[in-house]
Amino acid sequence: MSADRLPDTDLTRHRRLREQGSLDRADLEAILDAGFVCHLGVVVEGRPLVVPTVYGRDGRQLYLHGSVASRSLAGGAPVCVTVTHVDGLVLARSVFEHGVNYRSAMIHGTARKVTDPEEKLAGLRLLTEHSAPGQWTYARRPDRKELAATTLLALSLEEASVKIRTGAPEDGEGPDAELGLWAGVLPLTSVWGAPVTDPALPPNHPVPEHVARRGGTRHG
Repeated sequence: MSADRLPDTDLTRHRRLREQGSLDRADLEAILDAGFVCHLGVVVEGRPLVVPTVYGRDGRQLYLHGSVASRSLAGGAPVCVTVTHVDGLVLARSVFEHGVNYRSAMIHGTARKVTDPEEKLAGLRLLTEHSAPGQWTYARRPDRKELAATTLLALSLEEASVKIRTGAPEDGEGPDAELGLWAGVLPLTSVWGAPVTDPALPPNHPVPEHVARRGGTRHG
């Protein structure tokens, strides 16, 4: 199999809406790069648990952040991680044909708890720079006590399922087209606002350039 293609497995095979599925690794990477919050699903003490957490990635691994107190981040367990971006509501002529334009990725695998200090620091750097580029070199980095209080999981990106839906409603050429009702897409975009300075800082404290330049830019 080409390195640019995702494997088609029992867990990742698209059984419904196959036309929206993708095996292109570039689509997976684009979805991951567009966000920084994922949902981690794992079974804990016989019950499903889904936890939102931040992530970062390198070429073949996803790093997930958490506290040592989190039961979901123990490591060594099968997990499912999802990332979803909503791009708009698809409003059709009939409620049945309504839908959502979206980009989603679902990653399956066994989470590995990162214990090597160098890999842990490197993973936290990836995670920090993914969500806030420039912040790792600007802020104080974690000390030994803080590293000990932080759990970092690594998850292979080899087994993943990608789905993408774009475009207009699908009933424009059906019987409902004769109803004369409006139909279309209501786009949804997310934009970073202007930075809000911590009131504990002195008045007119300058905002770092790497933070200030994100204000007004699109997220996702």
